[in-house]
Amino acid sequence: MTDFGDLDAIARALAEIALAAGPAVMEEYARAAPGRDKADGSPVTAADERAEAIIIERLTVFAPDVAVVAEEACAAGAALVAPRRFFLVDPLDGTKEFLARNGEFTINIGLIEDGLPVAGAVYAPALGEVWFGGRSAFSAEARLGRRLAEEHTPIAVRPASAKLAALASRSHSDAATEAFLTKLGVAERLSAGSSLKFCRVAEGVADLYPRFGSTMEWDTAAADAVLRAAGGMTLGLDGKPLRYGKLETGLRNAGFVVVGDPKLTSRAVNALSAISAENPP
Repeated sequence: MTDFGDLDAIARALAEIALAAGPAVMEEYARAAPGRDKADGSPVTAADERAEAIIIERLTVFAPDVAVVAEEACAAGAALVAPRRFFLVDPLDGTKEFLARNGEFTINIGLIEDGLPVAGAVYAPALGEVWFGGRSAFSAEARLGRRLAEEHTPIAVRPASAKLAALASRSHSDAATEAFLTKLGVAERLSAGSSLKFCRVAEGVADLYPRFGSTMEWDTAAADAVLRAAGGMTLGLDGKPLRYGKLETGLRNAGFVVVGDPKLTSRAVNALSAISAENPP
């Protein structure tokens, strides 16, 4: 029986499962797998579908009594569920990056308990990097087709300095994002694709990552777990910690801000409040 009390062991197991899906993704990447549009207009490829099948099969063996909510299964009509404990799976976050062939796509598996992301793994197979976190957060070099190496490096968010650096999405910048970055006095802007932005904050490369557009919970759960294990927090646009299992929204996030150093939280909340006051619904 799976011991859900050892969240670091759970996170490592999720990393191993993500690694197992890597070869299928990279096979499709090597053959330049074309994409097609789903009903919601978002792209999907054979890599998404193959990776998800592998992940679901392995999660079913690893924790047979725990529900799995996975992006492509839901797109195909599977019911959205949110019991006390469940897995959220995005088999290929950054499908646009995959199709653009820039390497910045990830395989994501997160464990949710009582609305919180408590363990997760994010694998970037084209970059050879994996991040995982439960009680603590780690990164490791990940060789394609290999198990997770015993050597892995603890990671933590960095202390905020007078010169803040923020990650911004290449394809989702908007007026609210610009206003938020200005109010925080961000001096440096970095870019990265997919859930890599969470991981870069978690390992201390940047301080913040705002996203004011909507996302699905499976887009963020795994990387959010890594971030929280590294000492950071993801805030909803209401300034409260982002929660999961929101069936009332169809498991959709309205927007969020990733914060590294907890000392930045109050400044981020104040900036969100100011933006909300300037742009009433």
